[in-house]
Amino acid sequence: MNTLDAIRQRRAVKHFDPNHQITAQEFDQFIDLAMQAPSSFNIQHWRLVNVSDKALRTKLRAAAHDQAQVTDASLLFVLTVDVKAWEKNPSRYWVNAPKQAQDILVPWIHPFYSGNEQLQRDEAMRSAGILLQTMMLSAKAMNYDSCPMVGFDFAKVAELIYLPKDYAVAAMLVIGKATQAAWPKPGFIPRSEMLVENHF
Repeated sequence: MNTLDAIRQRRAVKHFDPNHQITAQEFDQFIDLAMQAPSSFNIQHWRLVNVSDKALRTKLRAAAHDQAQVTDASLLFVLTVDVKAWEKNPSRYWVNAPKQAQDILVPWIHPFYSGNEQLQRDEAMRSAGILLQTMMLSAKAMNYDSCPMVGFDFAKVAELIYLPKDYAVAAMLVIGKATQAAWPKPGFIPRSEMLVENHF
C-alpha cells in the first residue's frame, strides 16, 4: 500500500482477531520502521514496552477500562518516553553524522533543554506522537490495523510496567488483524478553521 492510501485508510480499530500472530519478521519490520521516525536533535526519547505476557496484558486491560483490544490485538506496546534522554550521553545520537554536524549540534543540546522542564516533557511527547503516527502508518502499509490509546489509568499502567524514574507514559498502541471495520470517519472541522494564513 502506498503512503497516501495508508494515510487515508488508517483508522483506530477496536476489534481484533485474538488468534492472529504476527511473525518475527513482521515484528522486526515494525520496529525497524518505527526507528525511522524523526525526533528533535535525533534524541529518540521513545522507549517501547512490548507487552507479550498474557497475564500482564489482562492487568493492563483492567487499567484500560476493560477495552478488549488490549488483550485481543496481536501486539500491545506501552509507549513511554525518557524525559531526560537529552542529557544522557547526547553524542551517541549523532555517532554516524559527519563530524561537522556533530560539532555544531551536540553542543546545542544541553543549553537548549537545561533548566526548562516543560520543554523537556513537551519535546518527549512530540517525539512520541511522531513515533505513533509512523507506527500506525507502517502497520496500515503492511495490511494491519492499529489503535492508539490514552483511555487508561496512567499511574496504574506505570506501576504495572515498573516505569523508571524520569520516564513518562505517553500512550498505548495495539496492532493486529481487524475483525470489524471502524465506523465511518466522524467528520472534519472546516478547512477555513483548520488552515490559518500567515497569522490569526
